[in-house]
Amino acid sequence: MKLKTIVITAAALAVLLTSCKTEYETLLSSNDVDAKYKAAMEYFNNRKYLKAAQLFESMAILTDGTERDDTVRYYWGLSNYRYKDYYTAESNLEKFITKYPQSPFTPDARFLRLDCLYRATYRWELDQTPTKNCLAYITEYVREYPGDGPHLEACLEMIKDLTDRLDRKAYENAKLYYKMEDYLSARVALRNVLKDNAENGYREDILYYTAMSSYHYARLSVPAKQKERYLTFVDDYLNFIGEYGESKYRRELDAMYRRSQRALGRYDGVDEELDLKAKDFERERKAIEKEQSKNN
Repeated sequence: MKLKTIVITAAALAVLLTSCKTEYETLLSSNDVDAKYKAAMEYFNNRKYLKAAQLFESMAILTDGTERDDTVRYYWGLSNYRYKDYYTAESNLEKFITKYPQSPFTPDARFLRLDCLYRATYRWELDQTPTKNCLAYITEYVREYPGDGPHLEACLEMIKDLTDRLDRKAYENAKLYYKMEDYLSARVALRNVLKDNAENGYREDILYYTAMSSYHYARLSVPAKQKERYLTFVDDYLNFIGEYGESKYRRELDAMYRRSQRALGRYDGVDEELDLKAKDFERERKAIEKEQSKNN
């Protein structure tokens, strides 16, 4: 009797649970493509993107090979994207693009995918591998969809941001030697940054630290080596002012140049700037930058 009671109770519970399934859950497990498609679009249009994505996902097997399949798969990825599940969206959009390269949805799908990749990149201090991958994908996209396309401006902004991160990373890595007061290594590393990319966005700063590295390297050298090393600084100084004659760094480098000339026995004048310290010049630069930001 006890066993019979348990069986009856379990059956009644199963019937109760089945009757308690929501309309959405019933639809999710059904094979009615038309009903699922209509509901998925309604959920999407009502911004219920998670439910829409789940319905489109459940339809993907059922619509595979049919005329509706590219629409279902595109809206599946788009629903993920709108739900801000960028990792899943990127994966689904990549599969869609591979399967339907000629679909009318493909250009938008490619942009959405690159936006997902962009959102997965890190700030400049961290690993820049995702940045390089994303930059390559955006460059390819812009090349394939040139002109004043609807996404061109957004792509150019992404390229600018990602390029700045790579430039900043290279510059800061090289400048680290300067902060460690390893001035010879600093000069080599900084010059290599511009050797690899002459258009680095931090070129002015790189040339400044290159000159300062050669100056300090000469200053700290044994007397027998100082002359040739001060002459290296003079070359770096002349390179800098040749490009950035009005730079915020100019006054400090001019003072370093006069110090080098005094060390070389070519300057015997009295100049109060020769006694200024690095922090004095830095304070002046900050005042200049503050004034410039006001004017802008």
